[in-house]
Amino acid sequence: MKTITLREIERIFAIIEPLGLSREAVVIPLRTSHPGSVRKLPNGKYEIVVDAEMDFEAWLNWLRSRLVELIGQA
Repeated sequence: MKTITLREIERIFAIIEPLGLSREAVVIPLRTSHPGSVRKLPNGKYEIVVDAEMDFEAWLNWLRSRLVELIGQA
């Protein structure tokens, strides 16, 4: 996958919202990258880059785990 669509963005929102993150608290580039990443930006937002090579469903599970880890460190 080289780019993400609204369908994938909505799936990401379905993960972040139960964790207490608003849609405004994340930045999701439309271009994918390998490896994908999640990091907290200096402005307090989280940048979520979808992995270009990983299965999207597996990546969503990784995303949930990584966000729980990052939020716990906040």
